[in-house]
Formats: sequence, structure tokens, C-alpha cells
Amino acid sequence: MTTRVACLGDSLTRAQLSVDYLDLLERLRPPGDVRLTRFGVNGDFAHNLAQRLDAVVAHAPDVITVLIGTNDARASLAGYPVEQVMKRKRLPERPSADWFQQCLGAVVERLRTRTDATIALLSLPVLGQQLDGAPARASWAYSRMIAEAATTHEVTYLPLHERQTEELRRADPPPIPYRDPTPAASLGVLLRRGLLRHSLDTISRRRGLLLTTDHIHQNSRGAALVAEVIDTWLPTRSA
Repeated sequence: MTTRVACLGDSLTRAQLSVDYLDLLERLRPPGDVRLTRFGVNGDFAHNLAQRLDAVVAHAPDVITVLIGTNDARASLAGYPVEQVMKRKRLPERPSADWFQQCLGAVVERLRTRTDATIALLSLPVLGQQLDGAPARASWAYSRMIAEAATTHEVTYLPLHERQTEELRRADPPPIPYRDPTPAASLGVLLRRGLLRHSLDTISRRRGLLLTTDHIHQNSRGAALVAEVIDTWLPTRSA
């Protein structure tokens, strides 16, 4: 019996700028065990995800994973272009921790009431690779909100942030300063992949980054950790 899994999220799930964790997850499962469907949109905040759940409900998945909040966490950092992003993503109010919690709660409640799916919320990947830096602390703070939402709404919490923190502590990579990628920088990554045939891992390695290509989007090592935390939780159903 094949499990229909809907993977919800932002650019990490869309996988144009990140290594595709859905592909890695499928490789970890027995043949025919899962059918994965991608519901990822670049740049989405929790608010944006809450507005596009009709397609998820119509899909009638058995399992839903939610990986959202990285952009909400980024918006809390000094220097983030909040006004520009609010216009681009049509946000009705300025991003904040309280609003993130409200929007995430709305997402979970709608999925619980409109589907029969088993639901899991993933904590966020670590922003940057300096665990004592403001970006990493922001991703941890928003991950704590995700854990609280999982408890409140009685769904599963998957500790991705904790797993990536362990990996960074173990590997002790160089303390590369965090730089939030601009739209131009993201376009540059796409051009290097398309024109120069540079892999995301090549880009990551040249920048001295362990889990990401640009402090946010995942390389193979980072994406593998996303796949692993889902795989460890996801039951095997096919005979």
C-alpha cells in the first residue's frame, strides 16, 4: 500500500535553489512505499501557505509534512528588506513572531479539520553556520514556536533544527559570516547551475558552507538531514 505524502513549504521544498529533499526521501523508502507531492513556493511565509491549502485538501494525502517559517525568521533579522518582501509576497501585515504563530496555527487547524492526514511539523534548518549568531538564534526561536504549535494542536514535531545543530557542532565548520541572499544572488545560483553546470554542492563547497549553498538553501548534506528526520518518523506501509 502506497502512502500519499504531501510536502508543504517554501523554496526549500520547491527545490530550485536547494537540493531536493523529496528526491532523497523517496530514495530512502522501499520501492512504491510513498508517492510524494510537492507544495512548495519560493519565498513563502506561513501566511502565504495558509492561503493555498485548497490544493492540499483536494489531494487527500495520507501524510502531510510542513516545513515553513524560514522566511518569517529571516524577516526578524536586522537589515532584512521587509517592505520590499511585503509587497512581493502580498503580506497584509508586517511579519512578526506573533503573526507567524497565528498563521501556523491556522495552517495546522485547517489541515486537521479538512483532511484525515497524519501531520508533522518540522523545525527549521539552521540559518547560517555560526550557532551563536543572530540568524541561527532566530531559526531556533522560530523552531521553538513550531514545537509549541505541534504540542498545542496535537500533531507530530520533527526536530530538524536540533539534528542540524548536532551536525554543525560535530563538524565545527569555519565561522563564515552570514549574508542574506538577495534575489539577484539567487538568480546567479540558477544561472551557474544552468549555464556553467555547477552543482549546488560545488557552489556550497566554494563558499565554505557545510549544510547550505547560501546560509539558507540546502546542499546535499543539509537536504539529507531533512529527508532523514522525515524518513525516521514515516511508517513503512508497502508490502
